[in-house]
Amino acid sequence: MTLDDYNSFCASLRQTTHVVQWGGAHVWKVGGKVFAIGGWNDGDQLFVTFKCSEMAFDILKDQPGCRPAPYLASRGMKWIQRQTSQSMDDGALKDYLRESHRLVVLKLTKQTRKELGL
Repeated sequence: MTLDDYNSFCASLRQTTHVVQWGGAHVWKVGGKVFAIGGWNDGDQLFVTFKCSEMAFDILKDQPGCRPAPYLASRGMKWIQRQTSQSMDDGALKDYLRESHRLVVLKLTKQTRKELGL
C-alpha cells in the first residue's frame, strides 16, 4: 500500500479528517479521535498504525511484519503497527482500518455520534 492508497482509503470512511503531524505522520481521525497513523517507513515500505480489539491485538502482535505500536501499546492501548505485508496484505489492512474506525466511533459520545450522523 502506498501513502496515496492509504490516504484515499481513510478518506473514504465516514466523517474522517486528515492532518499531518508528529514529524510528518499522516493521521486520520473521526470525531477528533485518532483511528489510523501512517507514514513512518523504513525505505519504501509504509508503516500503518491502527486501533484493534484485544483479541486481534493478541494475534497480530506476534505476526511477522506487525508489532505492538510504539508509544501507544506501551501505555496499555491495543494498537498495532503493520510494517510489512508479510502476514497482512493490503485487503486485510483495509479491514483492520475499517474496524479501527468503527471502534473509535463507538467510543465517541452519543452527542458527537449524532452530530456526525454516525
